[in-house]
Amino acid sequence: MAVALDKAERREGAVDARFEALVLDFLAHLEFERGLARNTLEAYRTDLLQYGAFLARRDRGATDAERADVADFLADLATGDGQPACSPATINRKTACLRSFYRHLRREELVEVDPTAALSPPTKSRKLPRVLTYGEVKRLLESVKEGDPIALRDRALLEVMYGCGLRASEAVGLDVNEVDLRRGFVRPHGKGNKERIVPLGREAAAAVTRYLRAGRPELIGSRSESRLFVNFRGGPLTRQGLYKIIQRHAKEVGLEGRMSPHTLRHSFATHLLSGGCDLRSVQEMLGHADVATTQLYTHLSGERIKEVYFKSHPRAVLR
Repeated sequence: MAVALDKAERREGAVDARFEALVLDFLAHLEFERGLARNTLEAYRTDLLQYGAFLARRDRGATDAERADVADFLADLATGDGQPACSPATINRKTACLRSFYRHLRREELVEVDPTAALSPPTKSRKLPRVLTYGEVKRLLESVKEGDPIALRDRALLEVMYGCGLRASEAVGLDVNEVDLRRGFVRPHGKGNKERIVPLGREAAAAVTRYLRAGRPELIGSRSESRLFVNFRGGPLTRQGLYKIIQRHAKEVGLEGRMSPHTLRHSFATHLLSGGCDLRSVQEMLGHADVATTQLYTHLSGERIKEVYFKSHPRAVLR
């Protein structure tokens, strides 16, 4: 991964060469030894550059920074210090980045004391992810009238994202040979390039079959392309392209402003749990490393059940 700093980032008041070398070594460790995704590496890089610029204004480096320096940096993020204030979630992310950075420096014996050890980041309120009802998902999927290659692609894409609970990056990164239509599963590569196996439902399998038979060949023409989902030129579909596809179809069925690529993934998990699927199986299908992340959907499922109950039961509310 190319993460070398440009001239603007080396200018006076930004980071120095020593800090840059420490950051590049840390990112290399994350990429090659821990297998972190490119987007995660870019986020860590951005956070560390911001921290390095803050230290440079104090004539300090990463190895001589003290707890007060780190605390002041996070306090500036919370108050804004002339810029828009960061949310607790963003500050938590940056705190986690700094902790990981200093743990690495300790392992390399570049610092004796970890200035992040006693930090208490702000409490992050966990917002429940937005989900669609099954009726809304059905309306969205069935609104894509298959006919031309683009429509065949869009229907297959939406069916697979909802049917398998894929992240946006997993959907656009899926290769043709990672879809087994005969046995009914897909093998997406999630965070850290970890592969998992997810069942492929009949509706999704049927949509992919139609797309492979009459849509994708028209789009790629004579090109050699391994990715399952392609753009109108026959090249790999990007995350930006995926976002536009979802927004376009969401607008057509009155779901504009309520949908993102992750909405289908959230809906997938919630609908499975509402239907009686066990938490461990949902965790495996989502590719969550920690079951605590998946447990959020149990609360969401309960909220959805309660909402339906109060709308439907004749004795649920006073009349």
